[in-house]
Amino acid sequence: MRDVPWWGVISSAATPVLLIGGWMVAAGLQPQPFDSVRQSVSALAGPGSADRWVMSLAFLVVAACYIATALALRPAAMAGRLVLIAAGLAGVLVAASPQAAPGGFSLAHAFWSALGFAFLAAWPVAARRPGPLVPWGLRPAVAVSASAVIIALLAWFLAELVTSGDQLGLAERVLGCAQALWPLLVVLSCRRSVAASRRSADSGQLVDL
Repeated sequence: MRDVPWWGVISSAATPVLLIGGWMVAAGLQPQPFDSVRQSVSALAGPGSADRWVMSLAFLVVAACYIATALALRPAAMAGRLVLIAAGLAGVLVAASPQAAPGGFSLAHAFWSALGFAFLAAWPVAARRPGPLVPWGLRPAVAVSASAVIIALLAWFLAELVTSGDQLGLAERVLGCAQALWPLLVVLSCRRSVAASRRSADSGQLVDL
């Protein structure tokens, strides 16, 4: 089992920190109170928002972290790594296509956001690996469960979006946290598995001696 390099640990750990920190800082910079339960994260990067560059930059850096994590996740199946890279590229295009002003509609923003959400829901299943020695984060049952949870949260977010619900912002933030945390958990499971294998090999060498 190949190890995940140190920079992959940093990129995966930075993803949820930068995402959550980005929307908290951006919300705090608004001159009018920002309702994080009702209002979308994308509104912080859209026209009319104060310091909209903060959330746009957060989107870009988080997207870059997804791509870096995918490159570092050598134990994962190549299909999953490619899907995670595609999710990162979609995130770059989301940042480049901000949400329209209130009352308007941005097809580009909606398209790239939907594609990014779909990729982030699909990559755990695409990254799964069979075998008894596979890290728990890449085991088929765990990967399918992770995708199922993300899809359920995505369905909640879409329901709030379609019905203009009062918990649109909350649903989006819970979904974003789940999507951002899963790569970190997979990376940690890979690092733990490799470390355990090395300890077992060292113990075997000592017994032979």
